[in-house]
Amino acid sequence: MGQEASKPQPGTKFRVIGAGMPRTGTASFSKALEILLQGPVYHGGTQNCKGSSYNLKSWISVLEHTPFRSPEDRSFVLDRISKLTDGYVGITSAPGFCFVPELMQIYPDAKVICTVRDPEAWDKSVDAISTASLQWHLRFILFPLSPMRYFPRYLDALAAGRWAEIYHTSGKPTKHVGTEVWERHIQHLKEVVPADKLVFFNVKDGWGPLCEALGCEVPKGIEFPRINERLAMDTFAKEQVKQGLIRWALILGTFATTIGVWRYWHG
Repeated sequence: MGQEASKPQPGTKFRVIGAGMPRTGTASFSKALEILLQGPVYHGGTQNCKGSSYNLKSWISVLEHTPFRSPEDRSFVLDRISKLTDGYVGITSAPGFCFVPELMQIYPDAKVICTVRDPEAWDKSVDAISTASLQWHLRFILFPLSPMRYFPRYLDALAAGRWAEIYHTSGKPTKHVGTEVWERHIQHLKEVVPADKLVFFNVKDGWGPLCEALGCEVPKGIEFPRINERLAMDTFAKEQVKQGLIRWALILGTFATTIGVWRYWHG
């Protein structure tokens, strides 16, 4: 997760489809792309959680049209994703990595780059995030906050839609993901992306492989970005819970005061 949501720049050429799953260094990858391509990147986690509610609400609509049941579903998804990504040099993280075929249709000249890491380490990391995200009380705590009030519904729509379609899962959010999902994702990419357009990239390898894939020179005097996504997500989650509890305290306090005044005048 990045520090702030990016702003689209009209007329920007879209160049990179980030096909890597969350917890594969997507925030560092996004920052690197911004440096190399000199434009804003649509990092799904950051845009959805720190941008306007338009993002989460739009992705919910997209996900609720998957799996495709009609040509109209496909047209709706293509149109909505096109609008969400217009003005960016690329897209990374969730849920964009689930829509690689659609993104290739919209941006046929874009390079598909999948960030990777050790599958076992990825599984443990994702499990930790999933366990924290699926606590039952979060739906209640987050409800007064925008855009996060839409986040539980987004997780439901993702699990029931494209996630279940690609990874053959139950259709419900789960605290344990499993390396089978990782393996299926890699296989899915190899099935839908031409070999000459698909690149697997580990952010630990730094500028070299990424610059080679994009045909860019290695930036002089600029270190490859290293963003601690886990720390950023933990900090953001704690702040949202804190803000949600404060908001509920204000709501309930106002309600109690109103009842007290009413009783005073009508008692």
